[in-house]
Amino acid sequence: MKKKDFIDLRAKDLKALKSMAMAKKLEADKMRMEIVGGKEKNLKATNNLRHDIAQILTLVREKEILEKLNK
Repeated sequence: MKKKDFIDLRAKDLKALKSMAMAKKLEADKMRMEIVGGKEKNLKATNNLRHDIAQILTLVREKEILEKLNK
């Protein structure tokens, strides 16, 4: 994920981030199955997806903590 994309993610709300994380998880599972099946040749793509998922979930957690502190 590029830095500009990450900055754009900070502007999104919690619900949108959670749905994006779920979509990325499904995409990663699908890609893993394609690698096992021999269809996908780019083996680093799953690592990139896992990195993106981790960044999104980190933002989700940050927003949850900030909401808890503001209440």
